[in-house]
Amino acid sequence: MLSYRHGFHAGNFADVLKHCVQVEIISHLQKKDAAFDYIDTHAGAGKYALASDMAQKNCEYKNGIYRLFNQCDLPGLQNYLRLIEGINPQGVLQHYPGSPLIASQTLRPQDKAWLFELHPSDAEKLRGNMPRGRQFQVREEDGFAALASQLPSRSRRALILIDPPYEQKADYQRVISALQLIHRKMATATVALWYPVVERGRIDALERQLADTGIRNIELFELGIRADAGGHGMTSAGMIVINPPWTLRGQMEALLPPLAKALSEDGESHYRCVTLAAE
Repeated sequence: MLSYRHGFHAGNFADVLKHCVQVEIISHLQKKDAAFDYIDTHAGAGKYALASDMAQKNCEYKNGIYRLFNQCDLPGLQNYLRLIEGINPQGVLQHYPGSPLIASQTLRPQDKAWLFELHPSDAEKLRGNMPRGRQFQVREEDGFAALASQLPSRSRRALILIDPPYEQKADYQRVISALQLIHRKMATATVALWYPVVERGRIDALERQLADTGIRNIELFELGIRADAGGHGMTSAGMIVINPPWTLRGQMEALLPPLAKALSEDGESHYRCVTLAAE
């Protein structure tokens, strides 16, 4: 249950997609002065050293941020890359921010973050990587279980990022249950759900289950580095966004084709932009 550590995967192509979507959603929410709550159910350690033993084991960042840092002018990546450059001020790629650190760099004083991480070691690191004060609440808890007490948020506006490891088959059902709970308690919340493509059949089933919930206004954005295969390893990853900003679909349609080409490992472009449920 506690074996997953995001440090092995920090900065890979899946992180690039996830954090591009996160940054654009936060930017859109901040077009209104009203505060919002950021809820991260699987927050991780917050910041990752790419020279660490974990990151160097598989060097996954080399098929992601390494290809883009200081050498990419793709439209739609500027806000994201500016944040990466902010924690690598000397122009050398040494660290990669997790979603909580990205939130800490982008949230306004009136916004609040609730960060859940069940792994004790990562939760301790997360506390050290977050600014001190009441704006960023770090909880060593199961993020799925915590959702019920967090919603509806006090601000009545929220971005909920759900990023489970999917190490256990039960995670797929827990995702659906979490989305149904959010819809019951705060149907207006924007929800960004990350998923890996290791077995395409599991994602097909996830999409069907989500369609059967009756939840509306759902977009899917997927990025791959090679064609689906029957063996081990993640070939693609995606973000399913409920109540997305109205601008997000156009932004991703412009970004994903050149990004897929830039990160491809087989010379082909692998991406999807799909409306799973209209408003």
